[in-house]
Amino acid sequence: MSTEIVEQAVQDLKVEEKNLEEQEDVVDPWNVTSSSDAGVNYDKLIVKFGSSKIDQDLISRMESIINQPVHYFLRRGIFFSHRDMHTILTLYEQKKPFFLYTGRGPSSEAMHLGHLIPFVFTKWLQDVFNVPLVIQMTDDEKFLWKDLTLEEANRLAYENAKDIIACGFDPEKTFLFSNLDFMGQCSNFYKNICRVQKCVNVNQVKNIFGFTDADCIGKMGFPAIQAAPSFSSSFPFIFNDRKDIPCLIPCAIDQDPYFRMTRDVAPRLGFQKPALIHSVFFPALQGAKSKMSASDVNSSIFLTDSPKQIKDKINKYAFSGGGQTVEEHRANGGNCDVDVSFQYLKFFMDNDERLEEIRKTYTSGELLTGFLKKELIEVLQKLIADHQQRRSQVTDQVVRQYMQPRKLKFAWLHILPNNLVSNLTSSLLMISNQLL
Repeated sequence: MSTEIVEQAVQDLKVEEKNLEEQEDVVDPWNVTSSSDAGVNYDKLIVKFGSSKIDQDLISRMESIINQPVHYFLRRGIFFSHRDMHTILTLYEQKKPFFLYTGRGPSSEAMHLGHLIPFVFTKWLQDVFNVPLVIQMTDDEKFLWKDLTLEEANRLAYENAKDIIACGFDPEKTFLFSNLDFMGQCSNFYKNICRVQKCVNVNQVKNIFGFTDADCIGKMGFPAIQAAPSFSSSFPFIFNDRKDIPCLIPCAIDQDPYFRMTRDVAPRLGFQKPALIHSVFFPALQGAKSKMSASDVNSSIFLTDSPKQIKDKINKYAFSGGGQTVEEHRANGGNCDVDVSFQYLKFFMDNDERLEEIRKTYTSGELLTGFLKKELIEVLQKLIADHQQRRSQVTDQVVRQYMQPRKLKFAWLHILPNNLVSNLTSSLLMISNQLL
């Protein structure tokens, strides 16, 4: 082979690698792909989606308001983007009401570690702000998108609910519901779905979500179902028919298209726009280029895994950012940006000092990959064992308690119907004038 042919092949390979690096990340509610070992470029995604980056000013403001350090998910950039978070903080300062809304699509019996992220953070938000929370189980969505019967999708919703409840949500402040069940229990919820559906035409929903003429009509209508819990009037038994109470939605950023649509239609319906706070994606064991799947038991750590399964999966499958040999690793150090074991520790090790020590020693080459994996195994074995213990206490009766439409307890005493608020305000003004 001539030198010219070899040089041309090398040049073609460099061009191909450059093209791969420049490929746009694909992020939507059903697909997340990246051409980089480090995963999605979140700075580009913020620009593309038109959200705002969570900066130090926002973190400092939140800490001053809640009088405690923020969750390490915020400090470490795991929740990195937002829409109208400053508005929510202002409401809290003014002692005005808001609520939390998040959800889960129950496509498998066993949830994995990545599914925990929004619930761990939402639990912290509920505790810090002392606000009500609604959790939507989109079993109807999974029936439409997956090879599941309605009955199986509904059953999985109740199984997944046990894992969610095991995260420790306050039963007096949390309402958890299955779409398939709640739709027939609450006409206000269905009415809001219809209102949203009338505001969005077929061309718009195709452009936002990438639907095609081959998709079933159920998919076209589903985004309105995920939008409806953003509005307080969907839950009259909680908010006394008030339609002016805003919500904050913690979610992975792939869910943002649903709520961009929701924020667009909300003012036309006389509703408050939902605020959002977005998380990064939890990487598969094989690295950021791979995809976690419930059908591939080796793509992630599941909440049902035994200590041995956790150890074996991490040792065998966790993508390493270290050198190919000990000598190479000692000389060049490890790459924490692509090393899955370190990335998992960022999500689940709450000790900032220890995490920074691991980062420094691994980057310098002092800490070897085997020892990094050992550290992660110990953290996850305890975390999952604790979760399994809590879940074992969640009976069917406990699930029914969380899923029963009912009044919730929360700090603001003025969550009253609009006419009562108006009457109360007038009465207080009269008393004030008399005193003066």
